Amino acid sequence: MKLRGGLYIITDQKLIPRERFLETVEAAVRGGASILQLREKDTPHDEIVKIGKELLDITRSYGIPLIINDSPELALEIGADGVHLGEEDAGIAPARSVLGEGAIIGVSCYGKIERGLDAVAGGADYVAFGTPYNTPTKPGRTPTPFEVLREASARIKDIPVFAIGGITAENAGDVLETGVSGIAVITGVFGAADPEKAARELAGIANAYLEKKKPGRD
Repeated sequence: MKLRGGLYIITDQKLIPRERFLETVEAAVRGGASILQLREKDTPHDEIVKIGKELLDITRSYGIPLIINDSPELALEIGADGVHLGEEDAGIAPARSVLGEGAIIGVSCYGKIERGLDAVAGGADYVAFGTPYNTPTKPGRTPTPFEVLREASARIKDIPVFAIGGITAENAGDVLETGVSGIAVITGVFGAADPEKAARELAGIANAYLEKKKPGRD
């Protein structure tokens, strides 16, 4: 599955009512997400697998990849398209050995350019830098300067570079002006009264910037 930039949405169990989890996530995907990540920090293993397999049916029908947070083993069990790795998770090589060469492996780089460059050298399929703004999902984290996003976008050309953290429809354009390939959003979609509408607005903004970046465009 080809990976592209645009709107990357990430689930949050505190923001999405369990009894409406699947319909809420599908609504957001329908709004125009290009990637979905299942992020479950404290959920029992078997429940994550069940939810993951149900989400996989949704992402397959919309033709976008499903990424699992933190665990290559969970991603394998679910049959997901890949895994997203943080600083304390397995490295790219161990994850690749579990999931195989065709899997999508993303890496959180926080505000660290060198971590991003190392991830590219190690075979990552995308990287994420953040947070450009304060965000309730990462309380206490110092915002990453826009200059880091600009440098990352300038130095990392072969894979998508996402920005994550506190991004809304009001500030997404400022973030995308740094040259990143897309925006990763949690609260801006799943904290909205209408996740589908919020996703559609954010996807429209992100896709407009992607179109501008195409070769031959001003």
